[in-house]
Amino acid sequence: MKNRLNVILLIISFAFPNCFAERASLDSIDHYISLRSQYDRQKENRIKDVKAKIATNDNDLFSLYASYLDLFKEYRSYIYDSAYVCVEKLMEISYALNDKDKTISSQVKLGFCYLSSGLFKEAFDVLESVRVEDCSTETKIDYFACKSRLYYDLGDYNNSPGFKKQYNEIGNRIIDSAIALLPYNSSRYWTTVGLKNMKSDNYENALEAFRKMIDSKNYTEHELAIATSSLAYVLILQKKNPEAEEYLIQAAIADIKSSTKETVALRNLSKLLYEKGDISHAVLYIRQALKDASFYNARHRQLEIGAILPIIEEERINMVEKQRDKITIFFICISVLLLLLLVALFVIWKSRQRLHIAKQTIQDSNDKLTEANKIKDEYIGYFFSQNSGFIDKMKALQRWVDQKVVAKQYDDLRNFPKSLDVRKEREALFERFDQIFLKLFPDFVNEFNKLLKPGEQIHLKKDELLNTDLRIYALIRLGVDDNEKIAQFLDYSVNTIYAYKTKTKGKACIPSDEFKRKVLEIKSI
Repeated sequence: MKNRLNVILLIISFAFPNCFAERASLDSIDHYISLRSQYDRQKENRIKDVKAKIATNDNDLFSLYASYLDLFKEYRSYIYDSAYVCVEKLMEISYALNDKDKTISSQVKLGFCYLSSGLFKEAFDVLESVRVEDCSTETKIDYFACKSRLYYDLGDYNNSPGFKKQYNEIGNRIIDSAIALLPYNSSRYWTTVGLKNMKSDNYENALEAFRKMIDSKNYTEHELAIATSSLAYVLILQKKNPEAEEYLIQAAIADIKSSTKETVALRNLSKLLYEKGDISHAVLYIRQALKDASFYNARHRQLEIGAILPIIEEERINMVEKQRDKITIFFICISVLLLLLLVALFVIWKSRQRLHIAKQTIQDSNDKLTEANKIKDEYIGYFFSQNSGFIDKMKALQRWVDQKVVAKQYDDLRNFPKSLDVRKEREALFERFDQIFLKLFPDFVNEFNKLLKPGEQIHLKKDELLNTDLRIYALIRLGVDDNEKIAQFLDYSVNTIYAYKTKTKGKACIPSDEFKRKVLEIKSI
């Protein structure tokens, strides 16, 4: 989606080159920087087309000169080395044509190449050797414009107040010749007038001239970049930095759209933003300006950028260090808060653990209480039933004894103890106990067998509910843990009960000291 938007904006910018001029902002320049490769690709495609035309017109010197002139115009502010090669070809063709105007025009272009790359002496050598008295108006204009700029750039590069003033005065005298030849009210006329006023410190007149140039609407993107950049320069001198920033942004965008690499707009914008305190954008733009200057091979631009780049980078490093210190402090605070949070969470967790244990204890107690109530209810019922039966038997025995006494059947009384079957009564007791216990613990036998080794499990006989081993641990499960009480109930000796328990533990598949606990964990219904 973002790529589609970029393509749409690129098409619009080519179709309507000035549609963004009045709404320039740092966001817009960032956007155009992201599109610079697409504009450069457009430039490369135009260069490719011109080169193709040259390859098919190598015999027609006039067409070849025109094609190399077009190629030079594409390269002049794009790549110095390629522009220089084009100039050499132009000079070669102009010599072959024996055309003095074309020869001098080519020499002027050679001077421009030297000037743009910072080779001031070489530019002087070329331009001083040129005589334009008999040349065309266009060649004269180019010569005077190039030579005046040479003095202006030399003054800026020297930056010594005395020499700068001297160079600017020479440049102004030369540029007057260009102004006299330019068509009045043309965009190039107002740009040249504005440049002269700017170098003469006539700032209001310079602003008026550059604005007239922009109002003419008859200019290329490169010419717009020069005008807006110059406007910004004057406004900075007048301490009108916010307005200057807007014009520098427009200039930088125009440079990007025209693929101009020999430029000052981004450098000046970076410096302005640095003074404003916007270090992040200042660093971004000064680095891009250095890339452009290196790409074009503009030596003096690289030196100019090199003078302020370390200052901006140092401020950026200071800003990063301050941010790092803030982040460190923030991290420490967050760490302390996190530690406190962990401590709080641990306390809460421990509290929840204690609460859980308490709830579990209460639940276990409730379960045990419920289980005990069930056991109590069952065995109380069993107790009343047994007692009721015992009382009935006692009543029947009392009536029988009374009858025997009344009838004086003493022999029957004497033989009564022999008729009592205690073993049968005990078996009935065990059967009733087993029934009640298994009613409360229906899975007791299966769960108990799980605690024994394979092959050692208890297999009950037919109609047998519990055997002695199971009955001993059934009593333990009910809470009867005393060997003597168990022995009394089962009618065994204490040693016998102990032997049974030891033998059963020996069959267990778990440690003997855990066996009892596992038995007590067998659930009731």
